[in-house]
Amino acid sequence: MSIRENLLRLKQSMPPHVKLVAVSKTQAVDVIREAYDAGQRLFGENKAQELIAKQPGLPDDIQWHFIGHLQSNKVKYLVPFVRMIESVDSLRLLKEINKQAGKAGRRIDCLLQFHIASEETKFGLDPEEARSLLSSESYQAMKHVRICGLMGMATFTDDENILTVEFRTLRGYFESIKNDFFAHDDAFREISMGMSGDYEVAIREGSTIVRIGTAIFGERN
Repeated sequence: MSIRENLLRLKQSMPPHVKLVAVSKTQAVDVIREAYDAGQRLFGENKAQELIAKQPGLPDDIQWHFIGHLQSNKVKYLVPFVRMIESVDSLRLLKEINKQAGKAGRRIDCLLQFHIASEETKFGLDPEEARSLLSSESYQAMKHVRICGLMGMATFTDDENILTVEFRTLRGYFESIKNDFFAHDDAFREISMGMSGDYEVAIREGSTIVRIGTAIFGERN
């Protein structure tokens, strides 16, 4: 199937409130443009250098989500154009995003990344770390970031029971933090979970953003 057909099939299988982020890592600019020409506007990259290199060659109305582990020294290159940083996993990183966004005259939407998988290699906060971050004077003083929800990556497995537990855990974290910190903030509404192999389970458990690459572009080189 073509990229256009894959996008159409995916969008038809999802509720209208779920946002589809086309994960374009390792894909060439002309391949990304093929998805753009099929109507896709939301794209995700997980390596800063790759995104910085691609962005100038693509249309300005693409909404870029950064979804990978982000080093603080790369933030200044992303804030002029990135729409959302989904992978905020420390107060230190959030401070740098706020600082660089201030210099660029922007406010950057962010998601707090939580560790929900059994694999130790995945980055992310635990609930205590997230609460400490949100309670800190440093965060309270920030004017150039907006926390819009949570993100998590499940274990790489075909076991639907494991996936369900992990996605349900993230949904629980979301509801708890929403209640305690963002009860009157309508912007705090996103739960980013689910990829090509598990997005249907994620949507069933409350995902509002799915990050899909292989099911759109095919297997990566």
